[in-house]
Amino acid sequence: MRYSELFTKTSKTSPADETARNAQLLIQAGFIHKEMAGVYAYLPLGMRVLENIKQIVREEMNALGSHELIMTSLQRKELWETTNRWDDEVVDVWFKTELKNGTPVGLAWSHEEQITNMMKNYISSYRDLPANVYQFQTKLRNELRSKSGIMRGREFVMKDLYSYSRSDAEHQAFYDAVTAAYLRVFDRVGLGDITYVTSATGGAFTKYSHEFQTISDAGEDTIYVNKDKKIAINEEVYNDEALAELGIEKTGLEKVKAAEVGNIFSFGTEKCEQLGLYFTDDDGVDKPVVLGSYGIGITRLMGVIAEHFSDDKGLVWPEAVAPAKVYLARLGDNEAVVSQADELYELFNNRGVSVLYDDRDVRPGQKFADADLMGIPYRVVISDKTVAANIYEFKARQSDQASQLNLDDLLKTLDITT
Repeated sequence: MRYSELFTKTSKTSPADETARNAQLLIQAGFIHKEMAGVYAYLPLGMRVLENIKQIVREEMNALGSHELIMTSLQRKELWETTNRWDDEVVDVWFKTELKNGTPVGLAWSHEEQITNMMKNYISSYRDLPANVYQFQTKLRNELRSKSGIMRGREFVMKDLYSYSRSDAEHQAFYDAVTAAYLRVFDRVGLGDITYVTSATGGAFTKYSHEFQTISDAGEDTIYVNKDKKIAINEEVYNDEALAELGIEKTGLEKVKAAEVGNIFSFGTEKCEQLGLYFTDDDGVDKPVVLGSYGIGITRLMGVIAEHFSDDKGLVWPEAVAPAKVYLARLGDNEAVVSQADELYELFNNRGVSVLYDDRDVRPGQKFADADLMGIPYRVVISDKTVAANIYEFKARQSDQASQLNLDDLLKTLDITT
């Protein structure tokens, strides 16, 4: 990507109506645009981050044997009435509207009912199970408040996975596999050391659930963590009874603020019984399917990463999710400088290295400030001085010192094969 072809621009000042640091930085850096509270558009650089996060999640979900699909956002009232979750007293985040013919519909806040109803077309025998499907989709939730930037949106992208099993044991095995996969996801995006499997209320889902909570001062939750055992319990269920039921001891628990980045639920057979999803087992008996639901807020996770990986200069993306690996800054329009910068840009592209090529006619200081604000992991500078010395100026985003490298050493440092 050439910077001169981007329509977005960076800003030196934070938006006056935005209090969340993640949104302030992302707006300043040109990654997102705020439409209204809790509603953001994702611009080209922001899309790159989202797609990188999605790809990490996709790889882990595919490794579980799950299959990707995408469902509709429009939801039928009668389907959710079947499970008593159309009622605003039960689910208080619905956006509801109606079709031109007066038929009431809801805008998807979750998909357990819809996907389970669909699976009735494909599950009838024990041979059809287990079945596991997932999607990346925009969810709409009418949150009472939304002041945490993209960490709590009224419109947001979620990865939601649904498992259909023949027995509790089969379900539990998959549930445990998803738990491990989620921990790998958070480790791959750089949050593994501060993310905990957390016992919590199931809300409109079940009595208890497991959340994945990342320690963050910007988080809206309070959890009690045992860092040695890598477990935690949400304050909302923190009492002696819950501790006893969940087998968690008070000893060693530390109170911290955290942001929820994922959650998983066991529904048992209740929802499948309500919706009529049964299978004929190998003994000839019809039995209800066991349902599990597993979510990761993709846009929320991006916000938590932005909160955690930032400094006084801007964002500091982990390489795995960064919009580009290299920020290539060309200083000046001398023919030799332009030629060498263009050649390196093509070399990076040919080797599959993502690069943002700053070919704008602006001051070096602006380019360096933008590189820091955008948080791209590595910066390479080409100027009259470097061309004359046949070197490249290289600096990692988190380093205070720049190095002078020849081409071979530059490629080795960036782990690019020749």
